[in-house]
Amino acid sequence: MAVAWWAWAAVIGVLLLMLAVDLFAHRKAHVVGVREAAVWSVVWVALGVAFGGVVWQVWGAEFGAQYYAGYVIEKSLAVDNVFVFAIIFSYFAVPREYQHRVLFYGVLGALVFRGAFIAAGSVLIASFAWILYVFGAFLVITGVRMARHRDETIDPRRSVALRMFRRFVPITDTYEGQRFLVRRAGRWAATPLLAVLVLVEVTDIVFAVDSIPAIFAVTREPFLVFSSNAFAVLGLRALYFLLADLMYRFVYLKLGLAVVLVWVGAKLLLLEVYKIPTTLSLAVVGAILAVAVTASWLRTRGSAPEPEREFTRSGSN
Repeated sequence: MAVAWWAWAAVIGVLLLMLAVDLFAHRKAHVVGVREAAVWSVVWVALGVAFGGVVWQVWGAEFGAQYYAGYVIEKSLAVDNVFVFAIIFSYFAVPREYQHRVLFYGVLGALVFRGAFIAAGSVLIASFAWILYVFGAFLVITGVRMARHRDETIDPRRSVALRMFRRFVPITDTYEGQRFLVRRAGRWAATPLLAVLVLVEVTDIVFAVDSIPAIFAVTREPFLVFSSNAFAVLGLRALYFLLADLMYRFVYLKLGLAVVLVWVGAKLLLLEVYKIPTTLSLAVVGAILAVAVTASWLRTRGSAPEPEREFTRSGSN
């Protein structure tokens, strides 16, 4: 797949433009409602799907299918991030009107980190073809572990990154609007909002360790890996505000994501035995997610959300 430099520049330009539009639209702190989140979700999905159409027209059906397969995998795995973000925001009692700002910079950082991971992964694959089997085994093991521990939730108090941040950076006791840093007694101090951002960034890096190898299972074209990742991650903020209050309904989603990881891992491990067609891989992933979501909604029909687990910052020191 030959990709000219201007194509890379055009994609990055579109991403930066959309981020600027999003930042301008949310320049004032406000609570993002379900309707607004739904509209933005449609915008981001439409943009991602439209770009796939461009890939299909310019580089052919096979590369178009690879892009869509990668996009669906990354979009589905991004839902797992939503679970974690909800826990982090609850732990820090982040006002809803400030959550978009954290997620905006979190997504911006995610694009940078994932770009670095993709570049490193591409170099490793080009230099050591056997690394694909390592990726495959890692994904299968990760999927099995996710299935076995699907009912566990993270506890921010146990985060090494959070403890290190608190040890070296002074943090104010209260929020200061949307500010990440404030000056107190002649010294700069972080607000709890910056601690939240650090934890969100670290969380996304951890999730990228799973998602980047997963997308290499359906395409090894750096341009497709990056673009499908980027367009999937761009809609993460809107997805959070759309689904955050409905997390209790997705009881089987993590199990479905675990099966997806095992499937794409097996696809890598079977490269020398049988090359699974991209369209078949995409269909299987879609079917797994459809079954998981449908079963979840049927299982929780008529149920009410469980009370949120409460944390206190003082108890985590």
